[in-house]
Amino acid sequence: MTAFTDLLLKPELLSTLATAGYTTPTPIQAAALPELLAGHDVLAQAPTGSGKTVAFGLPLLQRLDAGRVATQALVLCPTRELADQVAGVLRQLAAAIPNVKITRLTGGLPLAPQRASLVHPPHIAVGTPGRVLELLELGALDPSALSMLVLDEADRMLDMGFEESLRAILGQLPQQRQSVLCSATFPAEIRALALASLREPKEVSVGSLSTRPTLDARFHAVEDGQRDASVLGLLLLHRPETSLVFCNTRREVDQLTAFLTAAGMAVAGLHGDLEQRDRDEVMVRFGNGSLRVLVASDVAARGLDNRELDCVINHALPGDADTWLHRVGRTSRAGATGLALSLVGPREKHRCAALEALTGAPLIWADAPRATRTADPLRAPMRTVLLDAGRSDKLRPGDILGALTGAAGLPAEAIGRIDIHPIRSYVAVRASLLADALSGLRAGRVKGRNIRVRAL
Repeated sequence: MTAFTDLLLKPELLSTLATAGYTTPTPIQAAALPELLAGHDVLAQAPTGSGKTVAFGLPLLQRLDAGRVATQALVLCPTRELADQVAGVLRQLAAAIPNVKITRLTGGLPLAPQRASLVHPPHIAVGTPGRVLELLELGALDPSALSMLVLDEADRMLDMGFEESLRAILGQLPQQRQSVLCSATFPAEIRALALASLREPKEVSVGSLSTRPTLDARFHAVEDGQRDASVLGLLLLHRPETSLVFCNTRREVDQLTAFLTAAGMAVAGLHGDLEQRDRDEVMVRFGNGSLRVLVASDVAARGLDNRELDCVINHALPGDADTWLHRVGRTSRAGATGLALSLVGPREKHRCAALEALTGAPLIWADAPRATRTADPLRAPMRTVLLDAGRSDKLRPGDILGALTGAAGLPAEAIGRIDIHPIRSYVAVRASLLADALSGLRAGRVKGRNIRVRAL
């Protein structure tokens, strides 16, 4: 398979792929699509950014009967952020198929609206295990017509303690179904879950560094007390437009974020102890250019979709080589050159042999620059304005754009991404025009009424 047109896909799917610019399949798509379209269960190993959502999304939509009002596919994800991302890709792929309903069922949001939405069953449900199980047990989600199950990033679902929920969900699904399990790593626990959920699966695997020839990976020896200063030194040395810094603990995320903030960097932290609203706002700001640096734990960063990511920094090496590969795989996507920088303390040196075996070459070492302050920090080109109104208020992107270019007087090119959430909205504006945007919105009206606004 060398092109999507080699597959016997519905004309609507081929049309959408062509419109979206999808022509040549990624390695995981080329390996998995023929097996899935033939009806086989698939156990797929692939890193973040490899295109696995399209790999399982096309077969899912190929077999979907849009005229049948019933839930025919279920996609389980470890986090709400990843569920949002997967649902977005599926909606894009289904754009030319009339009346396809895709619903997100995730924790961190009120149960009642999600339960009410299931009175009219979606064709596809995308959710997190805890909330999906809750809705199954309430009888709100009917799985009787389910013909396809996808377990996306199954390794992280197990890491987050979802194994019991997953097995309970599996026990309520029809036995006659097609199943897909996607995982960046294949530990014994994943093999056991595959045995419980898949029938004679075909295995496909991509993910060695040979699939990322433009990755520039460098390693820096540090003492434990020098890590934060070395991260700042590396950021100032390379000055990437967007960077993701991985920490192994939530405490390290908070400490490094505070250190970089004090140095004047446009930075925020992301970990599981944050309230869902705070997590959402960090993701919005990083995605719209209001942050240059995101400091995150592994689990919190799942679902982060930033195709422009220039640099990944490991504050410390993770516990295994596969996790390191999964982290650095978030840069050098789609042929772009990516930079992966790893700090290695004395107690982590023994892990380097596994990384050399994984990469198939000696590691490249360099001195670790250190800095504690700077007169030229990494500032963001955009700032985010929060509006206390959203989809429930019938607010649309055009309403916000019109208010900013009208009463506020901003040029259209100074306005970036607009995100409309259920009760809040976010708009990125050029940082130098933030004051004008705020004063204009406060003095004027949005959709015919006054809306409270503030800068994040």
